[in-house]
Amino acid sequence: MKKILLILIAAVLFTPVFAKSYTNNQYQQQANAYNRMAEQAFDEGDYDKAVEYAKKAENYSVKSETYINTMVAKAEAQNQIRYAMNQLAWATGVDGEEHYPLTYAAGKQAYNSAQAAYKNGQYELAAEYAKAALEALGQIKEVIPLPKYYVVRPWAESKDCFWNISGRSYVYDNPALWENLYQANKSKLENPANPDLIHPGMIVEIPSIAGEYREGTYDSSVKYDVFSANR
Repeated sequence: MKKILLILIAAVLFTPVFAKSYTNNQYQQQANAYNRMAEQAFDEGDYDKAVEYAKKAENYSVKSETYINTMVAKAEAQNQIRYAMNQLAWATGVDGEEHYPLTYAAGKQAYNSAQAAYKNGQYELAAEYAKAALEALGQIKEVIPLPKYYVVRPWAESKDCFWNISGRSYVYDNPALWENLYQANKSKLENPANPDLIHPGMIVEIPSIAGEYREGTYDSSVKYDVFSANR
């Protein structure tokens, strides 16, 4: 009888600590109080009382463990959601929604799901959603938009014509796609029937042909990425 009681009391005394910052909760305090009472009853030879108190201590210890696990999960969810929120803010700041629409949408949806799960007390699920948001949004990189406009320069300086402009890496990287430029800028030509007659100072619009995002006027000091249909 004494051996069984000693094992029961010891099991309560050495309940694993999941997070030190949460161990001094109301359930653990009750467990500790009943454990002391069990030890005192045991020392006084009142084994029935010792068993009763030890069982109550064990019950409160289980409640304490559940509470600790919940609080740890809640803290983890809070951290992951905060990381995801920061990543979403960064992705928004670099126009991720425009440059990576599908990836951005997936990340934002996962973030919103994390918020909803956290609100419903589903902390582990909230953390998983937040991690999914981080994974998706982490694929977004800062992108310098390809230029939407190009100012024609003198032929002697640049050999500018629709063919050559189309072949520039920041335009279409392929001179054979020049007709896209011609059709978009036909109305600006002095002779719309002659695509070869473009003049210095003319602002050529570069239409998007593969869903690529374009913005601003070409700047020779900017290092643009090479156009890609898969951009």
